[in-house]
Amino acid sequence: MNELLNDVETLAVKAGEAILEVYKSDDFEVDHKADDSPLTKADLAAHKVIVAGLQTLSPDVPVLSEESADIPFDERKTWNKYWLVDPLDGTKEFIKRNGEFTVNIALIENGKSVLSVVYVPVTEVSYSAAAGVGVFKRKEGKKSSIGVMKNSRFKPTVVGSRSHMSDEVKNYLERLGQHELVSMGSSLKFCLVAEGKADLYPRLGLTSEWDTAAAQCIVEQAGGQVVTLDGKPLVYNTKDSLLNPHFMVFGDKSRDWVNI
Repeated sequence: MNELLNDVETLAVKAGEAILEVYKSDDFEVDHKADDSPLTKADLAAHKVIVAGLQTLSPDVPVLSEESADIPFDERKTWNKYWLVDPLDGTKEFIKRNGEFTVNIALIENGKSVLSVVYVPVTEVSYSAAAGVGVFKRKEGKKSSIGVMKNSRFKPTVVGSRSHMSDEVKNYLERLGQHELVSMGSSLKFCLVAEGKADLYPRLGLTSEWDTAAAQCIVEQAGGQVVTLDGKPLVYNTKDSLLNPHFMVFGDKSRDWVNI
């Protein structure tokens, strides 16, 4: 598992290099999908790199990517093990050129994310985790273990979406009371919780399974939780829709973040 984790991290870096080629260009076109979400050449370039790499690493394991998501549930439901990929998470942040976008690769087994990498191309920072191996952050070539803030701050640090702050989240934060809000794009919000820089990420809005799978593994292996509003762990590939229910990400398990 450790060797596979290293291989996936290397693959995520290669995908990040493909993204940066587009990111650093003078101009790039922005198309839109049927749901009006943005799509760039960088999304597609990273998708091709990752799919080719995963097929080499594990030719018998299917791949579900945001850019190839039209696989019927009748086929998907037979998968006990598969790769779940968001080649470029945070396309809106990519377009804004603020650097807050990531490459997300997760291995799903029986509905649970068991191995993953979240890579930040602009800063060359990576987060990686695997069940039975641990969770790590690599920055400037140095790899170190990370962990959540197990005892939340009296005035909790809450991380929220830079581009998708819903009215539901605003109402929730009013009920929460005193807090410090940090706005961040992409799956980096999960990673801030995983490394103890934030206490809570409430997501009361739409996300897709590829948006969360890699970062969920990072949080869980760091000692945190990602739960739906009924307190159950977020799971994958259990229904026809690839949309997630609303959820909470946190480190301090002794505090009831849901019922506020």
